[in-house]
Amino acid sequence: MKNAAERSLFMHSFMNRRRFLQSIAALAAAPAYSAEPAWKLNYMLASSMYGNLKLAEILPEVKKTGATGIELWPKKHGTQREELDEMGVEKFAAQLKEHGLTFGGTTRYDLGPMKLTSEIKVVKQLGGSFIVAGGKGDYKVSPEQLKKNVQTFVEQMKPHAALAAENGVSIGIENHINNLIDSPDSLRWLADGIRSMPGIGIALAPYHLPQESALLADLIRHIDQKMTLFYAWEHGMGCSKPMPKEEELKQMPGRGPLDWKPLLQALKDTGFKGPTEIFMHPTPRGFPILPTAAETTAEIVRGKEHLDAIVAKLG
Repeated sequence: MKNAAERSLFMHSFMNRRRFLQSIAALAAAPAYSAEPAWKLNYMLASSMYGNLKLAEILPEVKKTGATGIELWPKKHGTQREELDEMGVEKFAAQLKEHGLTFGGTTRYDLGPMKLTSEIKVVKQLGGSFIVAGGKGDYKVSPEQLKKNVQTFVEQMKPHAALAAENGVSIGIENHINNLIDSPDSLRWLADGIRSMPGIGIALAPYHLPQESALLADLIRHIDQKMTLFYAWEHGMGCSKPMPKEEELKQMPGRGPLDWKPLLQALKDTGFKGPTEIFMHPTPRGFPILPTAAETTAEIVRGKEHLDAIVAKLG
């Protein structure tokens, strides 16, 4: 080296190169890093979307819809829950395994929220996590009395919720027309009452509420971690009377006028990881939402793609 300055520059470059090579070697030796996956909806298929079709025809469709598991409905909406009783738990579990599916749970409005002991056992045996039911109590009362009735319902549900929790199941109380849990206020009171109660939550159905995105998003945030199940279901033209199919389908995401972005943003903000069902009711009940299983699946996929496109753009 000609002088001290050149020697210093050479050593500096040498050391930088050495550090760089050491960093490359360390990276090569380190285990691969996988970032946390982006938030997304966890889809569950409601068997009632296929009406009274047999499980043998529905189960091959589940993964095609983007769902990982299935929920069974009884008459009058479907016949799959009765079919489970006919074939037995072991045979149905084998069918689920054959198709690589999980079991979500059941809807049992027919039993009510306080007669679920046997159903909890069945859902547990199949590895399910929820049972959907309605509320119970007088709802044609003043707002003050309604709040008291919701509080009474919460008290009545404590032993049933405890039993569900012991078995790894959550009783999802759905808001439903002509029911104790119908209005936004009743939903808020229920959420507050069960906040610290394991084994019970809310199955939120936007269809049965005012079709105001900001209100629905606020309810989602208020329910927060007590959301057992979310129905991707808007009111559209309703489902209480026969109508042309293109009008009936407006209950599905992306066909009706509801802006889903605020709802999905609220679900993301609360970190909702429970099941989401793309949902509607046909009139009359017991029929697939479209004439064939393949057409029904395609319509569910269309609804899923609509929601997923919104989710991909959320902040």
